[in-house]
Amino acid sequence: MIGETDGTHDPSLQSWVATANAEEADFPIQNLPFGVFRRRDARESARIGVAIGDRVLDLGACAKAGLLEGVPASLGRFMGDDSLNRLMGEGREAARMLRRAATAILQMGNVSAQRRADAIAIALTDVELLLPVHVGDYSDFYASVDHATNVGSMFRPDNPLLPNYRYVPIGYHGRASSLVMSGTAVKRPRGQTRDDAQAPPTFGPTRRLDYELEVGAYVAPGNALGAPIPIGEAEQHLWGVSLVNDWSARDIQTWEYQPLGPFLAKSFATTVSPWVVTLDALAPFRTAPPVRGNGEPQPLPYLANEDDRASGAIDLTLEVWLQSVQMRREGRAAVRLSSASFRQMYWTFAQMLAHHSSNGCNMRTGDLIASGTVSNAAKDSRGCLLELTWRGEEPITLPSGEKRTFLADGDEVVMRGYGQRDGARRIGLGECRGTVAPAP
Repeated sequence: MIGETDGTHDPSLQSWVATANAEEADFPIQNLPFGVFRRRDARESARIGVAIGDRVLDLGACAKAGLLEGVPASLGRFMGDDSLNRLMGEGREAARMLRRAATAILQMGNVSAQRRADAIAIALTDVELLLPVHVGDYSDFYASVDHATNVGSMFRPDNPLLPNYRYVPIGYHGRASSLVMSGTAVKRPRGQTRDDAQAPPTFGPTRRLDYELEVGAYVAPGNALGAPIPIGEAEQHLWGVSLVNDWSARDIQTWEYQPLGPFLAKSFATTVSPWVVTLDALAPFRTAPPVRGNGEPQPLPYLANEDDRASGAIDLTLEVWLQSVQMRREGRAAVRLSSASFRQMYWTFAQMLAHHSSNGCNMRTGDLIASGTVSNAAKDSRGCLLELTWRGEEPITLPSGEKRTFLADGDEVVMRGYGQRDGARRIGLGECRGTVAPAP
């Protein structure tokens, strides 16, 4: 059942990893997101771990030491993999077993495990985090009605929201090959643009580079070609979430997107965060999606389900921070540009997945579906510069006095997210970080 909690969510649980007990820690014992890592400067292969405070619990080492109680040996062998794919293919129950086992290992009072700390719990500063999932296909949606309305009003003031939006979870097929790990520099792309409608286009670096604040969900077991995933089963085909920055070249996009939609303006890079927070860890933050108002159509039957109506949304706070080269030189901290609520999305992940597969499209383990830009109604909740600066007409001023309409070379964009509510432990999604590098 969506949002069902168990002992792993108990807010009173403490870990022998002291940093996990801090009030604002992203990775307390109630979270335990999964990732792939290897030690820096060591001839070791990549393997699976979970984040706990400022450390990563090496699940491969735990398996070898016989510490994964209640976990089948066949599942324990996956902990030496260089991706989460095989683990995700085993479904949600496999993640639950591992979270319960990791909770027991890390819980305050497990003296035996704590004595092995040097062997099983490695400082995050001593590891290299890798892409957690081998993504075969990546689809990006357009699930924020506020974002869709804002963008539509820039180009169609009299008809900002097209009539299909409230019926269809709109999306497009992205480029999986250009997904990059958080911390990877993103080169400013080149492409065709045309600012003067009376002149031919030119080819060169984009002058309107933007970020898009998104959340992505990874597919667990997929479906056979021609066999849609019903909305009532969609949650069991979703494994966990990460932060996503869908970098966008707005001037390239404006010229190329008609009549077929995004292409080179999006395919040059998409950044994902290193940790996958399981949907089970997020159970305390499941909530009802926004109620549709009078005059709004209800979802068609294949997109409607009682459980999804009751708790299909996820109550997360998402933030975007920016630091320019000049700010770094002056010792100025990054400035927060926006803060938005993910619970306000018009479409849920279950609806996105059910629609994606409704024509018989076969989803595969490790496929990534992203939400599209997360924006709310308030100006300071807009999840991209296109909206924040209103297509460049309303520049923002940074603490250094610099103006921004779109991103400059050297700008670092950092996205963060967390769930927080009374009666539950705050848990975070970590960071999704990227710096703009000059065009080659």
